[in-house]
Amino acid sequence: MASKSSKDINKIISILKKEIKKYQTPSVTIISQDYGDDGGAFHVLISCIISLRTKDEVTFSASRRLFEKASTPEAMSRLNVKTMEKLIYPAGFYKNKASQIKEIARIISKDFGGKTPDTIDELLKFKGVGRKTANLTVTLGHGKPGICVDIHVHRIFNRIGYVETKTPDDTEMVLREILPKKHWIPINDILVTYGQNVCKPVSPFCSECKIVEFCDRVGVEKHR
Repeated sequence: MASKSSKDINKIISILKKEIKKYQTPSVTIISQDYGDDGGAFHVLISCIISLRTKDEVTFSASRRLFEKASTPEAMSRLNVKTMEKLIYPAGFYKNKASQIKEIARIISKDFGGKTPDTIDELLKFKGVGRKTANLTVTLGHGKPGICVDIHVHRIFNRIGYVETKTPDDTEMVLREILPKKHWIPINDILVTYGQNVCKPVSPFCSECKIVEFCDRVGVEKHR
């Protein structure tokens, strides 16, 4: 369900695009830019898996170490799991992730000729890949339409009153109906960056927020 914010969404996003320039770009986006068309989708996919329940700076360094050792699905599939664990440590659940990554690399190398799938449905078949990771791989890795909704996107769109949903997956489905398509790909970067620095989960910096006039502050009990 949308509220007063819906008619101002273009203005809201325009303001946020300017605001986030002062903050660090999310690590997975930097990785997608660094690798570009040359295997970019694979690197985005693997970095996304590493990023789950992991701080951004840890994700970046862990991904870099892994890619320096093995930069293609075939090379990564040949890595020893213990070696991979050491490379991505201290990422959260690094042991489980190492096994998942090795298996994904094996499948991509064997069944997809080394090319990372470019559809959400195919990506969701991989163990450990959810809609957030699948969407980010499709959008950043392949440049195809998709809406990546992580906890920041889910929280902020509910907080400002643009949607009224219970889960990130619910938010994605509603956004596919109401969010202008031009915002689909960049919205994750915008709201993740803003969510990490200003619109925090607990006690957001409302006094510093440039879109506070559009915000319903749903669920905000304490702010700064």
